[in-house]
Amino acid sequence: MPKSVYLMALGIFTMVTSELLVGGLMPQMAEDLGVSVTRIGYLITAFALAMALGGPLATLAVLRLRTHHALLALFALFFVGNTLAALSGSYWPMLVARVVTGAASGAFFGVALSAVAQVTAPHLRGRATGVALQGLMVGTLLGLPLSTLIGGQFGWRAAFAAVGALTVVAAVATALALPRLERSGEAGALRAETAVFRRPRLWAAMATSTLIIGATFAAFSYFTPILTEVTGFSRDAVPLLLLGYGGATVVGNLVVSRLAVSHTITVIVTGLALNTVFLTVFALFADLPVPALAAMAGIGLVGITLNPAMVTRVQRAGNARALVNTAHASFITLGVVIGSWAGGAGIDAFGLRAPLWVGAALAVLALAAMVPAALAAREAGHEAADAFVPPSSDRPEDGAGRPGAGGPAAERVTP
Repeated sequence: MPKSVYLMALGIFTMVTSELLVGGLMPQMAEDLGVSVTRIGYLITAFALAMALGGPLATLAVLRLRTHHALLALFALFFVGNTLAALSGSYWPMLVARVVTGAASGAFFGVALSAVAQVTAPHLRGRATGVALQGLMVGTLLGLPLSTLIGGQFGWRAAFAAVGALTVVAAVATALALPRLERSGEAGALRAETAVFRRPRLWAAMATSTLIIGATFAAFSYFTPILTEVTGFSRDAVPLLLLGYGGATVVGNLVVSRLAVSHTITVIVTGLALNTVFLTVFALFADLPVPALAAMAGIGLVGITLNPAMVTRVQRAGNARALVNTAHASFITLGVVIGSWAGGAGIDAFGLRAPLWVGAALAVLALAAMVPAALAAREAGHEAADAFVPPSSDRPEDGAGRPGAGGPAAERVTP
């Protein structure tokens, strides 16, 4: 596994920590900026929307740059956003800062996964993607608690400053250690990047990712009130329980990443089926601590941990380039927004167990969306749909260079 893959994990960890930062600092920020907690909550929404909508635009802005230069440009933009956040004396500069960091984060995901594909051999791509996405899992596991701890001890501005410092460390490490990934044939780069979006299969794969992530986040967004008001745990116990959930996501991601290339469709379908079961069990037995915690751990194992398999599927349907990866990240973020919104609407109508039922329903819809891919594999008589096939843009007849190269045809690694 190339060491630069771990650098991408560090960068993703930095982005995710910044995304979750506001959630643990709401009261302090509301008091200091002179606004309501609800308006501080909008900063989370602004980051997500900027990531989903601004991420592809930021990717287009850096598309003609060499990959390592694009990453450094996005690190710089992200640093500027976090610095503005740390220095903000009122609400509107903070909102601008969140939009800037959200757009940079969305683009970084896409470019980083493209870099991972370029520096790894095809048979290692699934594992490498999983390693890079451990930054997402560890960020969810440790980023929020650590940033909340820093904010509680030194003030919320110090938490943003700490993320800025981590951004500098990640950027310097990337500049020193990432191989020089160079793009040639720039005149047709944009046309080549956008051509794959005419494929219905690509849109279907990305839309399925929205449902998969939405199913998990419909429930995850409301774990705290469910655990305290339905299951009966104290508020002090919830952080430890969520830490256990985060640990389950780390383990699940390790397993999925090893199977993502060889058994892509099987992993997604099996994970969705299990997640449906776990969400249903949690909904039925949310008032009983043991089955509730077991189901929550199960959701951690097979929920967002399907990301490496989802990424592999999307890259096969399109390519492993930055714009496809960024667009996919936008669809995943849309799943977060839809899932959390639908779960909240369910609470208003039916009570605190509703988000779990909403999650189960979205998982069933995702399973239905996977039926064509599963049937294609079955009709072939083997896991043909699961076997590695280089993205079409990596093949010689599409203007590619080496068959099965890790990334776009026009890119090469230079000393």
